[in-house]
Amino acid sequence: MKKKTALQFAILCLVPFVMVLGNSMLIPVFPQMKQAMRLTQFQVGLIVTFFSVPAGILIPFAGFLSDRCGRKVIMVPALFVYGLGGLICGFSAVLLDDPYNFLLLGRVVQGAGAGGTYQLAMALTGDTFQSSERTKALGLLEASNGLGKVLSPVLGSLIALISWYAPFFAYGLLAFPIALGSWFFVPEKHKKQTSESLKEYWRKLKEVFQDKGGLLLASYLVGMVALFLLFGVLSYVSDVLESTYGIYGLKKGFVLAVPVFSMALTSYLSGLFLSNRQYLWKPVIIGGLLVAALTLGLLPLFDNLIPYMAVLFFTGISIGILLPPINSLITGAAGTDRRGIVTCLYGTVRFFGVAIGPPTFGLAIELGEWAMFLGCAALAAVTAIIALVSITPPHSSE
Repeated sequence: MKKKTALQFAILCLVPFVMVLGNSMLIPVFPQMKQAMRLTQFQVGLIVTFFSVPAGILIPFAGFLSDRCGRKVIMVPALFVYGLGGLICGFSAVLLDDPYNFLLLGRVVQGAGAGGTYQLAMALTGDTFQSSERTKALGLLEASNGLGKVLSPVLGSLIALISWYAPFFAYGLLAFPIALGSWFFVPEKHKKQTSESLKEYWRKLKEVFQDKGGLLLASYLVGMVALFLLFGVLSYVSDVLESTYGIYGLKKGFVLAVPVFSMALTSYLSGLFLSNRQYLWKPVIIGGLLVAALTLGLLPLFDNLIPYMAVLFFTGISIGILLPPINSLITGAAGTDRRGIVTCLYGTVRFFGVAIGPPTFGLAIELGEWAMFLGCAALAAVTAIIALVSITPPHSSE
């Protein structure tokens, strides 16, 4: 990239970084919230749910609007809404004796803003870069997303030293400057905006899925399963670190960051290496899923902390390596006029993969550790078979 383009893209990479803080930065603060607002564990869980549900629902609509109106005109206001939701939460905690209901309202607002952020950054990247550079650029976006996941528990723990509600103010302090930087410094290719009817739009979208439906649905499944497994395992390991190894607080945040760090670093390297090697995309995707199946299936064999986390380190690698080619397959499957909605549908399934992972693992552990992790291995293996049958990467540049 040229120096000017690199600066513009660096600003764009901050969009997935701040978005991923939406839930992850609050997780280490939940015990303080529970005590301060006198909540049950279920009520604490709703703080995640009231963010995740509106975000997942609104992502496809944001994609639809971006195809019709432009990426930035949707993404930038969404960043402001995201930050505003955080401020509603923060000020409700400062000003009210019983802030919980207004805090949930703020989380709904924040989730609505989150629905128009990361996936539109992906779509804008797909519009800007040709296939020779697209995988590299999307790998950087994925790495930025992963970096947010790595740093979020540490940031949440540190900011909460001020107060349990201080992280909510951080959302506004981060989102507003990123929104302004995106608007003024990130270019967007101008295109003739469509005036077609909604019926005509969906007819053409249907044509995209008729032509590449198998590829898209299989790619959506791979992305959803990968993140479902990663964050389901992380939620389980978070409890294990306390109950089995006696690791709490900031130290636990650093330990949990190990597999997420390996995922983020591998996403970056995978994007660089695979940018001009489309012929490797399919074997990398299948190989990543099979390694995930192997590591998760063997995880219950290990009791000592170091080998246990080493196995999870390789699980992170297996997931990180497959995300950039999956992202490239999806963003390249449709033209500019349909890329927003196609990419945002992917964002929805990813979001719900992350959202349903922790509660599903919480239920599955009732069956026993071996049953849970062998089920994970089976899910990854079946997904690899589906990818083998349904995914065919492009053979040449667009």
